[in-house]
Amino acid sequence: MAKRLLAALFILISTSGAASGTRVYVASLYGVVNPPMADYIVSVIDKAEKRNSVVLILLDTPGGLDASMRVIVSKIMNARVPVITYVYPPGARAASAGLFILVSGHIAAMAYGTNTGAAHPVSLGVKMDKTMKEKVTNDAVAFIKSIAEKRGHFSKILIEMVAKSRSLTEEEALKAHIIDLVAFDVRDLLDKVDGRRVRVRDSVWVLKTKGARVKKIPMNFRQRFFYFISHPNVAYIMAVLGFYGLLFELSNPGLIFPGVVGFICLVLSFYSLHVLPLNYAGMALIIFAFLLFVLEVKLPTHGLLGIGGFFSFLIGSLMLFDAPTPLLKPSLYVILSASVLTALFFMFVVALAVKTLKKKPVSGKEGLLGEVGTAKTDITKEGGWVFVHGERWKAVSEEVIRKGEKVKVVDVKGLTLKVKKLEEDSDDTA
Repeated sequence: MAKRLLAALFILISTSGAASGTRVYVASLYGVVNPPMADYIVSVIDKAEKRNSVVLILLDTPGGLDASMRVIVSKIMNARVPVITYVYPPGARAASAGLFILVSGHIAAMAYGTNTGAAHPVSLGVKMDKTMKEKVTNDAVAFIKSIAEKRGHFSKILIEMVAKSRSLTEEEALKAHIIDLVAFDVRDLLDKVDGRRVRVRDSVWVLKTKGARVKKIPMNFRQRFFYFISHPNVAYIMAVLGFYGLLFELSNPGLIFPGVVGFICLVLSFYSLHVLPLNYAGMALIIFAFLLFVLEVKLPTHGLLGIGGFFSFLIGSLMLFDAPTPLLKPSLYVILSASVLTALFFMFVVALAVKTLKKKPVSGKEGLLGEVGTAKTDITKEGGWVFVHGERWKAVSEEVIRKGEKVKVVDVKGLTLKVKKLEEDSDDTA
């Protein structure tokens, strides 16, 4: 009897439920789990701890990076306030890394029409042999077991969800005791967990969430920006634009703007690429493609180097991200569009270069040779004056040319033109 009274007294003293029920901070973990998303979830929990509020994390994720998932799980496990994880809305999923985050909540819940599981670890950019795969899988199993045992959700089925990529619906997960409850929506969830006791570190909280004020905490600008550029499509496009910018700057030194923009795009793409499974062979092929395009502009290869550059660019783009899931790869449509546009652009540049080479010079000595003009005075070996190319020039001739006769420039020496009489039956034209 005395022990029961002491236990009740301890719970009464350590309970903080009244303070926690005034407000619920809501974070939306929608999308791939990566460093910007981990930073966002950690910041929401930090804010809730300062206000002594409950945290509700809405989950709809296909998974993501193991390191980022562990950051989120560690923050939830060590939070000083209750954290509720909830797979929502209907049709959402907490797959792969999302399963670990779901189970780590003080209260785990799912909406109707959702699923979770398929949490078998996969390698990103690293080829693993059978032994290494077993080690990684066993590590993930041990991690999920430690989380589930801490939260009272341990089940043999949970191990199968990691080791054999098994997935469960919300009803199956509830029956297997992997989650605590199923709720229709956020308000229904808060009503159902009201009055529940949860242990947060060394204290016991009684949740007072019925009718609680819900405050959604969105990503700030920095988090949204870095999450946006972490998308494989965006990272790929920025890498291509970066190469374009540097190429223009190297081709036309002094433009400044293309070089600055290209450098910024490359730096931002490198930030994105460091969290994605980059294949260096693919990157090398893309760089080689740009080299071929430049040589195509400089050398008269009639498109052969350009064709080689196109296929090098396309193959390199397809190889650029070595990931087993399309979530961490750029879209095939983006790759094809970028490859075709790049090829067309450089073919256009090549065509302009060829056209420029074939065009007759309009200035300097080369621009005067072959020009037709009119003698303004009589022209002899000693000299005379002609009107050529819209200007009055001093001229000499091996034959006598009378004033008013048509002449053709055959040579230029300094500021003196050597001309000859233009015969009436000549095919030369001005």
